[in-house]
Amino acid sequence: MRFPGKLTDAKLRALAPRERPYKVSDGLGLFLLVEPHGARLWRLAYRWHGKQRLLSLGRYPEVGLAEARRRAL
Repeated sequence: MRFPGKLTDAKLRALAPRERPYKVSDGLGLFLLVEPHGARLWRLAYRWHGKQRLLSLGRYPEVGLAEARRRAL
């Protein structure tokens, strides 16, 4: 399966913190959560037995875009 991948490293580096946390989607439930204090966290949203769950995949840039996509699949 090919990952749709809407993000690039240049887009990720350009993300700036805002007053409230926000999400930037990469597709298939993978997104980067940008916190007000500057932390950027990879998360994967999925469903298990009809309930939505969240899985943490690591911090950006320690876990890069390619590695986050690999962990999401």
